[in-house]
Amino acid sequence: MSNEQNEKNYSDDTLTNRQGHPVTDNQNIRTVGNRGPTTLENYDFLEKISHFDREKIPERIVHARGAGAHGYFESYGTLNGEPISNYTRAKVFTNTEKQTPVFVRFSTVVHGGHSPETLRDPRGFAVKFYTEDGNWDLVGNNLKIFFIRDPLKFPDMVHSFRPDPVTNVQDVERMFDFLCQTPESAHMVTFLFSPWGIPANYREMQGSGVHAYKWVNEEGKAVLVKYHWEPVQGIKNLSQKEADKIQAMNFNHATLDLFQAIEKGNYPEWELYVQIMEDGEHPELDFDPLDPTKLWYKDKFPWHKVGKMVLNKNPENYFAEVEQAAFGTGVLVDGLDFSDDKLLQGRTFSYSDTQRYRVGSNYLQLPINKPKKHVATNQSGGQMDYRTDYGRDQNPHVNYEPSIIGGLKEAKNPGKEHEPYVEGNVIREKISRENNFGQAGETYRRFNDWERDELISNLVNALSGCRKEIQNRMVEIFTKCDEEYGKRVAEGLKNKGEESSMMDEAVSQAEKMGHPSDPY
Repeated sequence: MSNEQNEKNYSDDTLTNRQGHPVTDNQNIRTVGNRGPTTLENYDFLEKISHFDREKIPERIVHARGAGAHGYFESYGTLNGEPISNYTRAKVFTNTEKQTPVFVRFSTVVHGGHSPETLRDPRGFAVKFYTEDGNWDLVGNNLKIFFIRDPLKFPDMVHSFRPDPVTNVQDVERMFDFLCQTPESAHMVTFLFSPWGIPANYREMQGSGVHAYKWVNEEGKAVLVKYHWEPVQGIKNLSQKEADKIQAMNFNHATLDLFQAIEKGNYPEWELYVQIMEDGEHPELDFDPLDPTKLWYKDKFPWHKVGKMVLNKNPENYFAEVEQAAFGTGVLVDGLDFSDDKLLQGRTFSYSDTQRYRVGSNYLQLPINKPKKHVATNQSGGQMDYRTDYGRDQNPHVNYEPSIIGGLKEAKNPGKEHEPYVEGNVIREKISRENNFGQAGETYRRFNDWERDELISNLVNALSGCRKEIQNRMVEIFTKCDEEYGKRVAEGLKNKGEESSMMDEAVSQAEKMGHPSDPY
């Protein structure tokens, strides 16, 4: 076929990768079966996410605005009355005699490094545990779910949330243009446009690992686990009107609140809870337990308190400790493992890849990132490599393994390896139990009245600037979640031009800010 004939097969708006290859599926990475795990040869995904990781320098691609603090974690050593070692052999949980040092970075997600901390946005909640077995990063958000479940969509999602590439002005229509064609986002949208979308500060904010991970015990047996941080100080969110009032006076309020509290000795604390589920597909559920757009409800999967974290020291240098802090979802220690969650596996490549680009190939040599234990590796070189001790005291001339003349040796496995069985066709496909609207509707119904009122008000105000087709699609999504939910948004949009006493009452009720609901 000639080049001219080949060109005629594709129009000018046909999506391609940077090699010019037409992209036939921009929604699903290739996985073994539709649940995963993912395959390493996902060229389109790896190219797309690798370029995305390098779009900005040196500011973080996402989570640019942040604050941080040092502290410690203590494990309670039990889970529901049993030794926690029945579930995991990770020493950070089984060793109750040791306080594990931690560094925590809180952040907003979409906006830039000097943006107001009152903007409606998920909040990052990343914890670096300096364990006796090396670093463990628990990288999460304040909200317990996410917008998407396939990592191939992540760059497009963030682009739609960011300013217009021509005007450099943020346009909510771009965001809803993406979301109205991404029905799995309905649950996250419901949380984000409710008062839960603007935490009052970092101290009174929840945290969550979002994804299902695995715990592995000495016998190599694994269970699925989800992590939740609950603030001992209590939970507080803001109405839009309250956020606007704070922003008019101070756009650094959350960073300042955290710093001043620790400076005064009012150390914030969080207790760590976990939910446990047997590994497997769980056909009895109406959703896939690996789906990060879904909650595991407490009534079926109880929360178990397993430890406490205290933040008691402010950074001495913001750039060195907070800005250069680097986290990755793939940073796990023995006894902790990945699930087959596609989004988790995509993030596991992307996060560390971003840090190598943003901070440098030797970012783990920086004091804030390096483990608080002996490091011995044959990896060397690269930009800003300043070590002189590579941990090869036996024979510094040997920088490879295996060797019979010296050098480093493999460690003994501390327990039986977890060996999940995987079988299936390598395909591009959505998970079989999407159920995009059930939990979103349930969350709407579990909100308090003032939270529902605030949600409707915020959505109507945001959607009113969008074209009719986008409004109609979003109303259709909300109606599928809950008939009243969709109806109220539709009526609000219809009456937007008029001063509605109902909306005034909604905002008035929201300002009273009663106790938050427990939608989990």
